[in-house]
Amino acid sequence: MKNKVKSLLDLSDSEICEILNKYDADSYRLNQINDWVYSKYVQKWQNMVNLPKDLINKLESSITLHPLKEINCSGLGSDPAQKFLFLTSQNNKIESVLMREGSRITVCISSQSGCAVDCDFCATAFMGFKQNLSRGEIVDQVLQLSNRSSSKITNVVFMGMGEPFLNYKKVVESSKIINEKIGLGARRITISTSGIVSKIYLMADERLPFKLAVSLNAPSDEIRKEIMPITITNPINELLKAAEYYYSKLRRFVTFEYVLLDNVNSDEQCAHHLIKLLKNIPCKVNIIPYNEIDSQYKRPKSKVINNFVRILDDAPFTTTIRWSKGTNIDAGCGQLAIRD
Repeated sequence: MKNKVKSLLDLSDSEICEILNKYDADSYRLNQINDWVYSKYVQKWQNMVNLPKDLINKLESSITLHPLKEINCSGLGSDPAQKFLFLTSQNNKIESVLMREGSRITVCISSQSGCAVDCDFCATAFMGFKQNLSRGEIVDQVLQLSNRSSSKITNVVFMGMGEPFLNYKKVVESSKIINEKIGLGARRITISTSGIVSKIYLMADERLPFKLAVSLNAPSDEIRKEIMPITITNPINELLKAAEYYYSKLRRFVTFEYVLLDNVNSDEQCAHHLIKLLKNIPCKVNIIPYNEIDSQYKRPKSKVINNFVRILDDAPFTTTIRWSKGTNIDAGCGQLAIRD
């Protein structure tokens, strides 16, 4: 077999057209291929039955269709969540999660293998940083899980392995493909960051249509530094300035994610401090009771969680609580990869 070029998902339409032209194929074949890949989620070249057999054979011998290889899956198709472990072209592991909640079908995808941000409570931190994912490797997670889902994907969140803003260019490129080729609305795509301030400004200046979520996880730098070392170079006051700038440019709220950790950031004082911190910021807050891994951190008791949320009921911003759907399938970021 000939040496293959990068995967189809990493090629632009013009690059694919050049290959088709080389094989004396009509240009309309591009639309057929895109339909098979982005609408029908085919897994093999041979499944594209309206393409000539000789063209299929040439494409199959020269271009990898999917850059990811599934190597493990936890959970069942009837479960609220399934987690998938993939191998990249560089033989690194990444994870994606398929979550079901009524008619809402969400795919949580990775932007890197491993992570360099080193949040102390996150399983991915144990892996260290392995690689930035290519555009195709990011998009392929959505395609692979779309193929495995019995219902159409309604939402995509960049909340898997890695820091999306440390792979900014490929994350933006892949988000545009998910929007334009897979056909998912821009407001149904959420890019989450641990708080890379400069990239929040850039996202605002580029007027990207996607939602922004920021992992805050503490009401003060003192607490946040202990669990998120990135706070040293991206302190909370600068983060809030960036959130205000983002709103001023786009008129869209930032969602602040707040993972509740027992005896760290979950007491009444933290709740009141959080209200004071965010009261003038156009935002929403998403409370996430911790999904435990084999570490020093624990999920607070239900009484503590409910009390924290009760205090936030009086806040001037909207607060929601997101309970993990994957405690039984190692659905915390990095759990399946480090186990395997």
